[in-house]
Order: sequence, then C-alpha cells, then structure tokens
Amino acid sequence: MSQPLLEIRNLRTYLQSGGRVVRAVDDVSFSIPQGETFCLVGESGSGKSVSALSVIRLLPAGIASHPSGEIQLNGHDLLQCNDQQIRAVRGSQIAMIFQEPMTSLNPVMTIGQQITEALQIHHPDMQDSEARQRALLALEQVQMPGATGRYGDYPHQLSGGQRQRVMIAMALALEPQLLIADEPTTALDVTVQAEILRLMRKLQDDTGMGLLFITHDFGVVAQMAHWVGVMQQGKLLEVGRCAEVLRKPQHPYTQQLLAALPENLAKPAEAKYFTEPSSNPQTPLLQIRNLKVWFPIKKGVLRHTVDHIRAVDDVSLDIPQGQIVALVGESGCGKTTLGRAVLQLVAPTSGSIKLQGQELTGLSARELRPLRPKMQIAFQDPHSSLNPRLLVETTLTEPMKVHGIGKNNDERIELAAQILESVQLEREFLWRYPHEFSGGQRQRIGLARALALNPEFIVCDEITSALDVSVQADILQLLLKIRRQRNLTLLFITHNIGVVEYLSDRTVVMYKGKIVEEGLTAQVCGQPQHPYTQKLLAAVPRLLV
Repeated sequence: MSQPLLEIRNLRTYLQSGGRVVRAVDDVSFSIPQGETFCLVGESGSGKSVSALSVIRLLPAGIASHPSGEIQLNGHDLLQCNDQQIRAVRGSQIAMIFQEPMTSLNPVMTIGQQITEALQIHHPDMQDSEARQRALLALEQVQMPGATGRYGDYPHQLSGGQRQRVMIAMALALEPQLLIADEPTTALDVTVQAEILRLMRKLQDDTGMGLLFITHDFGVVAQMAHWVGVMQQGKLLEVGRCAEVLRKPQHPYTQQLLAALPENLAKPAEAKYFTEPSSNPQTPLLQIRNLKVWFPIKKGVLRHTVDHIRAVDDVSLDIPQGQIVALVGESGCGKTTLGRAVLQLVAPTSGSIKLQGQELTGLSARELRPLRPKMQIAFQDPHSSLNPRLLVETTLTEPMKVHGIGKNNDERIELAAQILESVQLEREFLWRYPHEFSGGQRQRIGLARALALNPEFIVCDEITSALDVSVQADILQLLLKIRRQRNLTLLFITHNIGVVEYLSDRTVVMYKGKIVEEGLTAQVCGQPQHPYTQKLLAAVPRLLV
C-alpha cells in the first residue's frame, strides 16, 4: 500500500444510549491511499456509518465520544482539531455523500444555490458569477443532463439519480482529497446505479481523490474497491485487497456474508418442476387481459384533463397456481401499480382481471370482501405498514375476526401463534409491538399478516430491498418453504436480479407501463431478447469470478 491519505488507528467511538454505552466502533484501524477506494461492508448496525461520521466529525458531541484512537489526514489528527479547524476541513479536504439525497438537500433552495453556498462558505471572497460558473462546471462534471437549465431547479423536480448527481457535484465542487460515500446507490435503479458508479470511478481517475465507500452490496464492492474491510458489531474483522477478500475470505463472518448472496445460495429442488412448460396446462390462477391503469393530468382553473400518466398500459399476463413470477423493471415502470391493481387496491381504467375464473374488475367493496382472503400483499417497508399501536396479536387476529376465521378469540390467538412459528418467529412475540423487532423480524410479521387468512395468491412488493444480505437469504428461503407447504402463488416485485434468478420460476420485465419480455427465468436472465432487458442485466454489478 502506498503512502496513506487517511489513516485510522485504533479508533473507538462510544455512543450514550438510554443510560448505557454502545461501542459503535471498537478498536478499528485501516488506511486509504491517495487515488484508491476502500469499501467498508457489513450488515446494519455493524458500525460502518458511525466510522464514516467519526472521520468527518459529524456525530453529536453530547452523545458520541472517542476514548482512544487517531484519524490522520495528511499527517494531522482530526480528533485533535477544534470546531473551527474541523469546519475548515469539511468540504475542502473531506466531503461526504449521504444515502438519501432528498433528505440531505434543502427543499426550498435551488440546486444551484446549494452548490454556490457551499463554495462561498469556504471561499468568502468568491464572486457570485465565479461561484455560478464553478457550480455549473461541477454539474457538467457529474454529467447532469441540461446542467444550465437544471441549475435553477428544486430537488423535488429531479429524479433520484439526478439528485444523487447533485450531491456528488456539491461534494466535488470544492475538490476534496477524500470523498466519503455512504450507501450512495442503495435507493437507485440498477441502470442509474451503474451510471453513478461509472461516474465516481471516472471522477476519481480525473482528480486522484481517495474514496471511502460504504455499502452492503458485494457486486458494488467488486466494481469499486481496491481494498475491502468487513465490519461486525463495531469491529473490523477482515481487511485486504478486493480480489483476495472476495475470492478467498479468511474470516467466518465474511464467508457467511458471501454464502448468503442469492447467486451463491443452492437452487431449491422444487424449482426444477417449472423449468419446462407443462404438457397438461391448467387454467391459470390469475388471468390479466389488456389491463390499463391511467391517472389523469388535470390543469387550469376548471381542472380539465389534458393527458394521462399511463402507469399500466395494455398488460396481459397469466400466473399459474403454485408459481413464483418475478416482476422486474426500474422505478416508475408500473410494477407496483400493476400489483395493486390486481388486488383492486387501485381501480383499473379498463381490462380484465380474473382470479380462479372470477372477474374482479367492476366489483364493489362489498362484492370483493369474500374474495379478499384469497389475495394478500406483503409491503416493502413493514415499519410503515404495521400499526405501531397494535400488538402483533391484534395485527394477526383482527383480519381473522373480520373474515370469520376461528370460533372465538382463543382459537384465533392459537392460529396466530402457529402462523408466527411458520415464519420462524416465537409465539410469545404475539405480545410485543412492531418497534420491538429488527427489520428482518418485522418483515416476517408482515408476511405472517399476509398468511393469516390462508390466501392462495400474494403480491410481494420489494420485500427484501431494505434487508441485509443474510436476512434477505432467510426471507427468500422462507418464501420457498411456505410456497411448498401451501402451494402458494406469488407475484414477486423486485429490481434485484440476483433474487430473481434464485427465487422465481418465471420473469416478467416491465418498461414504461408495458411488458416487454416474459418467459422462464433461466431464459429471460440467460438469453434476454429485448434491448431493455439486455440493458437491465448488463447494468447488474456482479462478483468477481
């Protein structure tokens, strides 16, 4: 390793929480050479982000302390800097890109104002015209489409990828020596992620900056990292060259993380049943014909409809009993709208949806009620979809009571306990609230709620997107187990191609409200025919082979 730009020695970061001390970072040491990328990986709560915030000194002083350690930047210990000195370092020498740009950007300032403000804070003598010129140059550097026209836009007028480009432009405008990127591509579509990663590599090559990249995606690690550090519970367990760590991991925890990736999980035996079309095809459980879901665009004082957003546009699809069909595509392609329309949570504009031959479109709420137990949904974010005021017991038994399942409350509680056990949770969890569980446990509770009415069809809307890799593997294996036990049919909405290849029998690709390709997963992912599918698969970051 060449002379380090950043050197962290025996860093400890302790946080005060509810009268106790949490060792968020515990004796961590690593270095980042000039012009190279160090990827810090690990699961939620491992200490990755706290390590980054310690470097840039953004942790609140009343809560965080550093009992020991050094953070050397160009030979100067940042932990010994006073507030004035560390403010001079932030931005000009170290910049940081946060995970969610919409919460990091000021919603009432244009993106141009926000970039020029950062420039003029560090260069008080800089004229407005020069600040504007440098801000436009930064936007052009990050390949912002129509940079001059976008200069006066507000954050809400930009897409997720464009907002992330603004964050990078703001960070790079001051030409820092070290850039810290905290999960900068987690919320982005795979094609936008590929563009952002290419952009960051190019900017690093052009400027020679060091990069501390925090992620839990090993495909991104394989593309970006020169060096890799693996963290767990505040400790750095393994550090090494990227290829060495990914190909020959030494620590059991690193081996466990890599083994939990969808591409490394053993393909379930029952999936072989669906590798060839059936010689005796049955009537599909779900039949969708020429489905349209259009949302009107109204303008003027009288709110006349001037156009429509064609979220789902003339979609036809069959889903056989017992199959897992993956629905993939980028944000805004219509995946979630299609799933909600199937469940009649969104009213279709036109078309036909039949469940076991029963037409669903056009039915009133009263007519739909007897059909509701047959079709359920598991949402992307269980934290917001579970009622925080209800015990898990109430969450599970209330739908049973509405639909007449169970003779009395005691019988419904027993059924709820059995459902919890079927998703590998303990029955005493019935008497807890959602905030008392981890993210993976809450997702299991959300799945248990979907199973409470013994459905035949479930829409799973991005249910693994926010989970750590090992928790994701547990949920995927659990879904396959439940499918086998109950002969369940799943519409699995996702943008994770690794999950698609492991879990699904068939794959459907959506683009701008239309289905552009469908077929057996092995065929769609192995030999894509449509240019959009090819582009989507080419953008997926893969591990080194």
